[in-house]
Amino acid sequence: MINKKLAMEVLNTALSTGADYADIFEEHSSNQSIRTDKDKIDTCSTNYLDGVGIRILLGNQCVYGYTNDLSKKSLLSLASNLSKSFSSKQIVTVTSLEKQSYKNRNKVKLSYDDVPISEKIHLIDIVIDEVKKNYDPRIIRYVVGLAITRQNVTIYNSKGKYFNRIQEWAQLSCSFTGMDENGYENSVMVDRHQDNIHAFDESVIREKTRKEIENVLRLLGAKECPAGVMPVVVGNGFGGVLFHESCGHPLEASSIALGLSCFCGKEGQYIASPIVSAVDDSTIPYEWGSIDIDDDGNLGCKRQLIKDGVLTDFMIDDYNGRRMNRSGNGACRRQNYHFVPTSRMSNTYIENGKSTPEEIIASTKLGLYAVSFLGGSVNPGTGEFNFAASEAYIIRDGKICEPVRGAVLIGKGYEILKEIDMVGNDLELSGGTCGAASGWVYVNVGQPTVRIKKVLVGGRGGKLE
Repeated sequence: MINKKLAMEVLNTALSTGADYADIFEEHSSNQSIRTDKDKIDTCSTNYLDGVGIRILLGNQCVYGYTNDLSKKSLLSLASNLSKSFSSKQIVTVTSLEKQSYKNRNKVKLSYDDVPISEKIHLIDIVIDEVKKNYDPRIIRYVVGLAITRQNVTIYNSKGKYFNRIQEWAQLSCSFTGMDENGYENSVMVDRHQDNIHAFDESVIREKTRKEIENVLRLLGAKECPAGVMPVVVGNGFGGVLFHESCGHPLEASSIALGLSCFCGKEGQYIASPIVSAVDDSTIPYEWGSIDIDDDGNLGCKRQLIKDGVLTDFMIDDYNGRRMNRSGNGACRRQNYHFVPTSRMSNTYIENGKSTPEEIIASTKLGLYAVSFLGGSVNPGTGEFNFAASEAYIIRDGKICEPVRGAVLIGKGYEILKEIDMVGNDLELSGGTCGAASGWVYVNVGQPTVRIKKVLVGGRGGKLE
């Protein structure tokens, strides 16, 4: 572990050639994986990650390097080599380091390191037991896994501050493969928690497992989705990945500061329907994407991105904030010490509206109900996106009818926001991982049920009738 004396020496070496800011990111992490295939454990391993990253800033310039050699000689050498990017006299000197306090909403109450392996395997056994109870010969394979991450981070910076942050995340999952005469289909059950093992509820695990078995079997018998422009009702929870990708990424400072976002220059303007409000909130205790203090040393907060259709804020890290003449607002994150940090989402969601899900479905004469998505892609500069639905149905005369497969939503994020004409009151969050320039980080997506009055839907099922 780096002590304060060594941290100050490393910081001052990094600052010695004129940089105006430096920080040290020290990490000690572990990743445990338990995996079963054909009801037998085929993987049980733990990987460890120990290293340090050093970042140096001067104005809008940034240099970054990292090492897994934590000796004094190695750290000073890295800091010295990075400092050679600049060639002025030292203007910032670190003379002391004070511990920075923050409200620890995600305190590790019972570490997974202290949980017997038998209790972890029991979670997997619950899934296996539920699959067997719902046996169907069309399910030709299922793989159950438990992944546990523990991250212990200490950050020292040239503002004269340092802090320590310890968090743990655990994900229980099961991937299903179904097959019949029509081909293959896949579905995934996931239960995630940033709390201790007691946050896993057996009844919830069983319900989620049953649901995904039903989903993969339903997809096997589904027809291809019709194509064309149509109303689309997007389900709550993981349906929020549509907003996350098509609108969330363009609202990160990493895009805004460089003029690469379709929302540049739109602050204070209507970018969405007046019934749409959206936030990114990293302060919700033990939520999957929550973080109390970011990698800049800024406290997490609730960022109101859109209020009644008006763009009100962005997710900002200190470095990109320099170009925007704005301070960071607790959104600076990275996967691990291999990555330079930047602005990232945490728990990002559309807020509740006034309609019930039943009212939204009932008022839709003909359209698509996209319950959830497999994923997709977006260009933050143009806002163009495409998303493949993992579960979808045709709506006819206000009723949910036959399932369809192969549905793809195509459009532009800033156009879709304005086309939302109904927002439900059934907000739900759903966890996942988000990949970007600073690696993969844990995030929540979410929303209530919403209706988009017209979206281009791709499919191979002909015209919607």
